[in-house]
Amino acid sequence: MRPHNALIATRINQARRRALSLIALLICALAISGAMAEERVLTGQLLVASERMRDPRFAETVIYIVEHDRNGAFGLIVNRPHAEGPISALLENFGLEHDGVLGDITVHNGGPVDKGVAFILHSPEYIIDGTLVVDGLMALTSRPEVLRDIGIGKGPRRSLLAFGYSGWGPRQLDGEVARGDWLVIDADPEIVFGANPLAKWRRAIDSGGGGDDFI
Repeated sequence: MRPHNALIATRINQARRRALSLIALLICALAISGAMAEERVLTGQLLVASERMRDPRFAETVIYIVEHDRNGAFGLIVNRPHAEGPISALLENFGLEHDGVLGDITVHNGGPVDKGVAFILHSPEYIIDGTLVVDGLMALTSRPEVLRDIGIGKGPRRSLLAFGYSGWGPRQLDGEVARGDWLVIDADPEIVFGANPLAKWRRAIDSGGGGDDFI
């Protein structure tokens, strides 16, 4: 083969290899995109425990999912009231000023992880430093200063205080949902912040269309 022809052949082979590499990258990108589309992101949704739930810690619970991605999930149980007491007493326990603070607040069991950590799930019109706005319905603040604002009438319109949280590792929650442990429904502030915590599970079941077929 003449040198000139050999050079042309080499360039053609190089171009062919580059084209094949680009096609392979495109196929890989499409596969990743398809996998992401198939994954169900549950952030901002409610999990409602079915009677298939194997973990007694979550029996008949309703959980608001604050975050859900490939690294796992984080949520708060919203129907497990633990105690009720003065907001001023809680602030005193946190070592915060409580003069002029009025009213009582219900403390919920948010889950089995880090039970000494407080989280306030609330309506999103209230934002301070550190507030995570989940969506147009919910926000989360873990600073106890929000309790003082609630006690002086400057806090969020609606709120729920929980100690501890519920957590899942990568794909763990996806597996539980696929297994039928949980019904997933759209978040409803009337369920999350409702005045009767013990009725939330049944209301969530009914709103999700589960009924007797689900449980």
